[in-house]
Amino acid sequence: MSEAYFPVGPGLGLEENFLSLDDILMSQEKLPGRAESALPRLAFALGQGAAAGDSLPEGSKLEIPLWLAKGLHDSKRRIISVELPKIYKEAWRTVISADANVVDLHKMGPYYYGFGSQLLNFDNTENPQIAQSILQTFTSRFRRVMDSSQNAYNEDTSALLARLDELERALFRAGQKGLHDFQCWEKGQAAQITASPLLQNYGKRKFADLDA
Repeated sequence: MSEAYFPVGPGLGLEENFLSLDDILMSQEKLPGRAESALPRLAFALGQGAAAGDSLPEGSKLEIPLWLAKGLHDSKRRIISVELPKIYKEAWRTVISADANVVDLHKMGPYYYGFGSQLLNFDNTENPQIAQSILQTFTSRFRRVMDSSQNAYNEDTSALLARLDELERALFRAGQKGLHDFQCWEKGQAAQITASPLLQNYGKRKFADLDA
């Protein structure tokens, strides 16, 4: 029986995959910002006005979804400026770097890695530090996530998963599925071992980059 929906993996780094439900949901996350010029007839659309024809004055504080912020952000025209969400600022980066494994990333933001990577599209002097912090957080937590996926098989993992970012949850599920498939293969219950869809998508992307 064929599946009604084949999951599509999220984009990598600064890229977004518009066929990915995770990326669609991630793009709805709100960003704080500021109008650097007057925005005629956009106040209502941005949640700042009572009527459809209202304009947004220069200097207005904004709270807009990521996809809209990327569309309005233009370094040459200076339509809007984007502020860092507090979880990516220096104070929180210091907290996370102290011991990334004890941090509840899902509470901080369900798409911590993906959303943080998208922030690098905006001009910010802290971009190198943000990128480094995201990478260090991922590498610090990766081994524990994968070890847990192998050692918590057939157990209640709801408490563990509740603290994971959506990317980490996908890796956890991939690890458990890999263990399940291997055990089935050992028992002669599977014809062959197949590669994880995450690895297949990554391989296709690498070959596409090489062809370009």
